[in-house]
Amino acid sequence: MSFEPPSTNDTEILDLARRSGWPEDPRVLIARFPREQWEGHANLGAMARFWLSRHAMFRELSGNIGEIAANFQSGAIPAAEFPRQLVPRLQFLLSQLDVHHQIEDLHYFPIFRAAETRLSRGFDVLEGDHHAIHADMAATAETANALLRALAGGKDALKRPADDYAQASGTLIKGLIRHLDDEEDLIVPLILERGEHALGVADHG
Repeated sequence: MSFEPPSTNDTEILDLARRSGWPEDPRVLIARFPREQWEGHANLGAMARFWLSRHAMFRELSGNIGEIAANFQSGAIPAAEFPRQLVPRLQFLLSQLDVHHQIEDLHYFPIFRAAETRLSRGFDVLEGDHHAIHADMAATAETANALLRALAGGKDALKRPADDYAQASGTLIKGLIRHLDDEEDLIVPLILERGEHALGVADHG
């Protein structure tokens, strides 16, 4: 079974902003290796564990950043404290995502795509996700900078920039979490089926 080129309707379903997981065809391996089997599997090696730990870090950072934004909007975090809490976390998330995606696009995805052609379209989708996420990263950085500049203008000047940032960062975080889940569902079962040494990624943790 191969993952056929999608119809227009399938393309919409697979769009990062719309999808709620993989359709049937890319799930050919996840059906055999569900998440509850991953942790104790003998083929879950150092590379996969390190890669999953990076994903866990992105999820934790995203949760922290979303909580900071919500607390700022509710008044739980004062304007003077907001930059100290937000800026280092957001800068770290954006910089690390950029590096992480480059490694995946240039190294891991070509290896995995060549190893299992049935998943080729899935990797095309994941690469498309990276472009969408980077656009959301740019929008988040732009609106965050606008909000930080507006902090000097008093409470009345903050509502629009705060709303813009909340919307941009919310879109980024929602898409990122969806992408991380789907990426893991495509890649980890392949690693469990073949093993890291057979795939040629055992020494790339």
